[in-house]
Amino acid sequence: MAQQLERIAQQEVPRLLQQHLGEPVHARWEVGRADHGIGMVAETRRGTFLVELKTATARQALHAAIEALRNHLVHFKRKGIPLLVVPYMGEQGRELCRQEGIQWMDLSGNAEIRTERILVDIQGRPNGFIQRGRPSSAFAPKSVRVTRFLLQAPTAPHTQREIARATELDEGYVSRVVRRLMEDDLVRKDRDGRLKVADPDRMLDAWAGTDSFTRHRILKGFVAAKAGEELMHRMGDALTHARIRFAFTGLAGAWLLTRFATFRLVTVFVHAPLPPTVLTRAGFLEEPRGANCWIVVPKDEGVFHGAAPVHGIPCASPVQVYVDLKGHPERAKEAAEEVRRKAVPWRSDASET
Repeated sequence: MAQQLERIAQQEVPRLLQQHLGEPVHARWEVGRADHGIGMVAETRRGTFLVELKTATARQALHAAIEALRNHLVHFKRKGIPLLVVPYMGEQGRELCRQEGIQWMDLSGNAEIRTERILVDIQGRPNGFIQRGRPSSAFAPKSVRVTRFLLQAPTAPHTQREIARATELDEGYVSRVVRRLMEDDLVRKDRDGRLKVADPDRMLDAWAGTDSFTRHRILKGFVAAKAGEELMHRMGDALTHARIRFAFTGLAGAWLLTRFATFRLVTVFVHAPLPPTVLTRAGFLEEPRGANCWIVVPKDEGVFHGAAPVHGIPCASPVQVYVDLKGHPERAKEAAEEVRRKAVPWRSDASET
């Protein structure tokens, strides 16, 4: 990934700098320096930029890049403009650059360059380098408890200690997850140091983009029922009788939250594998082909956080249902859009359902 970003940067840094400044940029790259990676000297009418690229955006990596830029300034007798370039600059990185007096630009199109002759301030462009295919550590099964909790009340500020207690995670663990979320500019701190979601829609998209429903343990089978609603009630009765913790998600969850369309497939989270007696009581027969019921033992029990009765039936939180629908058939895409439009906490009409 680092080598790919370096290749992208060789083309994008001069182009973006020229676009931001509105004037020609003459750049030469210094490649292969083991101590600093890739550097660049970019000459413009309003000054010479000394560029340092960092593919990692952790605070330690940014500190190293800033130190490298200061060494460049010594070489250029402090006539150059230090410019730090990263794939995407999160809020913590922006603040660090301001404190250290370092100008910055990211490959996603954002920039903050302030000199006597230059004023460039471009903010708000999304991270164009969120890794797909391999889940971000912030959205791993256990880590995503933090995101799930924050999205259930995205306008409310929280301390890390409050988040740790609510998610049943160690404070140190929460701190590491929060740091990653802040690097991706998904979470920000207010003046009191409390955390708030920067943009709930973008945060939900980031989670959904890395989630895979197949990571859970899924038992697929068939229950004789005329419709999905009948099957859901039958399964719910069997689980309630057995005193097993459960919550419906997927198409069944979407129907509970929005009453969107009829459905055939019923998906239910259970806290542990079901004993044969419960399966028999529900009339469940294991049969992957043509299955109309998925009994799911989650990879992490955090999926139950925010679950609540809807019309008397346990349902996963709206944000959990939305993300889970990505891994479902039938009209799952339309159902997800309806959940997002009506049921997620930051929608103005969510309270009407």
